[in-house]
Amino acid sequence: MANSATTTPASFIDAFNDEYLAKHKTFEDNFWATKMNLRGNDVEALTKSFNALETFMGDAETLAKTRELLASKDVTDDQRIVLEQIEKTLKCYIVESKEAVALRESAIAKENALQAARNKQELGYTDVDGKFVSATPTVLRTKIRSSDEECVRKSCWETLRANGPFLCDNGFPAIIAERNRFARALGFEDFYDMKVTQAEGFNKKKCFEMLDGLEEATRPLMHAARDRLKAEKGEDATKGWNTAYALSGELTQLIDPYYPFENAPEVWGRSFGAMKIGYKGTTMRLDLCDRVGKYPNGFCHWPTPPFKKTDGTWVPSESNFTSLATPDEIGSGNTALTTLMHEGGHAAHFANIVQGSPVFAQERAPFSVALAETQSMFLDALCEDAAWQARYAKDRKGNVIPWELIERNIRQKHPYKVMALRGMIAVPYFEKALYELSEDQLTTENICRVADEIEEKIQGGFSGRPLMSVPHILADESSAYYHGYVFAEMAVHQTREHFFRTEGYIVDNPKVGPTLEAEYWRAGSGKPGFLGLVNNLTGKPLSHDAWVKELGEDVEELVKSEREAYEKSLAEATSTSDVDLDMRMLFVHGDEVIADSAENGGFLPACAKFKSWIHDKWPKTVAA
Repeated sequence: MANSATTTPASFIDAFNDEYLAKHKTFEDNFWATKMNLRGNDVEALTKSFNALETFMGDAETLAKTRELLASKDVTDDQRIVLEQIEKTLKCYIVESKEAVALRESAIAKENALQAARNKQELGYTDVDGKFVSATPTVLRTKIRSSDEECVRKSCWETLRANGPFLCDNGFPAIIAERNRFARALGFEDFYDMKVTQAEGFNKKKCFEMLDGLEEATRPLMHAARDRLKAEKGEDATKGWNTAYALSGELTQLIDPYYPFENAPEVWGRSFGAMKIGYKGTTMRLDLCDRVGKYPNGFCHWPTPPFKKTDGTWVPSESNFTSLATPDEIGSGNTALTTLMHEGGHAAHFANIVQGSPVFAQERAPFSVALAETQSMFLDALCEDAAWQARYAKDRKGNVIPWELIERNIRQKHPYKVMALRGMIAVPYFEKALYELSEDQLTTENICRVADEIEEKIQGGFSGRPLMSVPHILADESSAYYHGYVFAEMAVHQTREHFFRTEGYIVDNPKVGPTLEAEYWRAGSGKPGFLGLVNNLTGKPLSHDAWVKELGEDVEELVKSEREAYEKSLAEATSTSDVDLDMRMLFVHGDEVIADSAENGGFLPACAKFKSWIHDKWPKTVAA
């Protein structure tokens, strides 16, 4: 970025924002084009645009100029906020120590070598006939959850367990050592301490003080759940390869008709609209259906992070969202709706960040994982509320999901929800222990032993998802941040408790959107940070209390309260003739534009056009 001795704070901020946005959008547009396999997509252009963005973010001269302006007397309070955020962001990408740079490059090279070894690794399981069947990690996990044959489940589980020695024999211990050296060269206790401090603004000690309280409070619930599972399904139900299968529900097919895939966007829009959630002029593209050549994982990203220019002009966000639905498959509608509520929550959050630079709204560092996930998880949690299902879970003929199905679902799942929590917190406890091993202790035997000890302590026995098979622990950007999901869940339950206490309800409450926008969304990755925002909205520091209270609620009491909420919601249900989310929405399928709310007369007409397109492509979705 070109600098001048006569640069003013305002002109510097304008120039930085313009150049950042241009490079960010070019990269994200290329990212979307290649992942969606659009006409003319160019992998070379993607690489070039990524390198250009990284070079810009890693420019030491820009950081120096930012600091120079911060030290001057001609900076207004608003400009100081923006300049401090630019400095904070650039520091995540610029390593000012030559020793640290060398260590980082060495760790990344080792990480790439490990990935190359993993790419050549042949995974699979032994079927009932004793034949080896090749399988991806996703298939192995699915088989553990769904196969009726215990020998198949066990074979899949043993393959995932074997991932630990494989990783260790292909350089994982050296990666841990180099990451720690890198973090210590920058003044941190270890790599975990560095990651949590950079992302969340508090150190490892504070992080695990909060996690320790949650672990201690839920330990008795975990043991009670395991005892209950043994009593209901037999002693073998708690073996690593059997637990997920024993807990898998049998209601999917019965519930499926009440979540038609083609209705999911309209339901999402009506639900958000009733809560007065808006998108401040966002343009959103939804590419929801699977097809050949499409990237095999769903994601949401922001080619344009929103911001307010120095002259007050508003630059609205632009977001793209993709999933891999096959509309006539069982479960596709429920998955689509939950995903829309989740990713739509992310998009609403980022669309409503009102700050003086797009760096406040980029989804990369220094954005808090916990803050981002709180917004999406708070909104997708509504899908499990009986009050929400009474309004929005309807079959193609308009019949509401019967209470009996909701009750069966509660009775099947509620007593065991703590087991998901324990599986979640096991990951940060394992990584903490991993990065606290001295270099001479970083051996295959020790690392695998620590993983087993954490599973035993935190989950009560061997996990259905062995800790060494969790992909997050491998890549630099995803390692040592799983605690963010745990803190987000804590914040979700605390936020829900706040709304129930102050408002009495959440579903279709028109105060929810404005409250989230004012208290959680505007600040972006700026001050006061995740913990401060939770405290501001709920009136108390982040705590595990609400989550633990909900997990420990008696099943009969929960059934009673949810039935009352279901019946009240049914009695008070109303329907609006229009939905205005203050955004332009495009339904696309690769290069094909299916519907455009700007050209089709609004949100609901665009949804209707999308629905017709689905019926044409997948005739089974047409109501009988």
